[in-house]
Amino acid sequence: MVHIPITPQGDTEPAVVRDIQHYMRPGLLQLPSLPPLSLYVHLPWCLKKCPYCDFNSHEFRAGSGTGGEVPEQRYIDALMADLEAALPLVWGRSVHSIFIGGGTPSLFSPAAIDRLIGDIRARLRLEPDCEITMEANPGTFETDRFRAFRAAGVTRLSVGVQSFNDQHLKALGRMHDRAQAMAAVEEAAASFDTFNLDIMYALPGQTLPELEQDLQTALAFKPPHISIYHLTIEPNTYFAKFPPAIPEDDQAYAMLDRITEMTGQAGMARYEISAYAQPGHQCFHNTNYWQFGDYLGLGAGAHSKLSFAHRVVRQVRFRDPARYMENALAGHAVAQDDEVRRADLPFEYMLNALRLREGFALQDFMARTGLPVTAIAKGLEAAERKGLIERDMARVRPTERGFDFLSDLQELFLAD
Repeated sequence: MVHIPITPQGDTEPAVVRDIQHYMRPGLLQLPSLPPLSLYVHLPWCLKKCPYCDFNSHEFRAGSGTGGEVPEQRYIDALMADLEAALPLVWGRSVHSIFIGGGTPSLFSPAAIDRLIGDIRARLRLEPDCEITMEANPGTFETDRFRAFRAAGVTRLSVGVQSFNDQHLKALGRMHDRAQAMAAVEEAAASFDTFNLDIMYALPGQTLPELEQDLQTALAFKPPHISIYHLTIEPNTYFAKFPPAIPEDDQAYAMLDRITEMTGQAGMARYEISAYAQPGHQCFHNTNYWQFGDYLGLGAGAHSKLSFAHRVVRQVRFRDPARYMENALAGHAVAQDDEVRRADLPFEYMLNALRLREGFALQDFMARTGLPVTAIAKGLEAAERKGLIERDMARVRPTERGFDFLSDLQELFLAD
């Protein structure tokens, strides 16, 4: 579904180990309360690196040092060592959602996922309705495997279909075909009360009728949630070196309009720039990201964003899986640990909150950043003049134009 981007950094020395007093010392911010806390767990291995993928994923059969098998138990040992070292930073806080992303988490056996969730429960207090999402790919699908993940404690599956068209799946470098995709979605629908389909559009050679056919196939399964992403050519990917011919912007906009129309006819609401859901099936975990909530990231290259009374901190774990396991087991998984500058907080908040159809409450901006509304007044005035937002005394929402030109809207809040 959604991965927090992983910025490059050298795997050299661990970040300075700091105790809780360092984070709790007086500072410039005054946060009246702490936001909801989520947990992100990164399982970095996949069968094959897709040519468009810029996530921290590694082909476990090639150069991973694993001898052709995912080192499940050692990696979970490292995750738990990482979590135990981080516990003082989140002590006493409840976890509202867990997202197990990758890579391809469904490469891990149901027994390993059962152990992972059980070990997390033994160390953190989970809310009774804690949402536990796991990503799965049709290429790793086996009959009853999804049911086993459900029995292990996963409550929500996100299936990386991307397309139901064999030609487009091949162009995307996916390991599965249309038949496998359909079988996986059928199993997900039978095994889970709520699940998500990941779909991509503006694919190499894709036409509008082909996009419509993909979406018709997806909607026939009556999915509670669909995440739909425009294919973008990211730096340091195979597609960046060998760019495919993809639809022009005008055609891509027409595809997006059709997506919104077809999902709306199926009773799904576009609650976030790339997310469509049936009532009551919005993804809490991703919404917490967009609302500038907190998340503790465990695993190779995982990011954390944590709030304290007087500061907001971001951390990054070691990126290389072998290096991550070595350092995490030695008690220092964190490669970067930085306080978010006060001047950067308005942009960081708006970068997330403006992705939501309902926008944000001004009170929430103050609560999550510890800043007064005057910190974004200039940007709000400019956005309103350009017709990118609508607002009242309590709330700010992006307009249709604001949604269409989201990057332009977000840039208005960059620090001078």
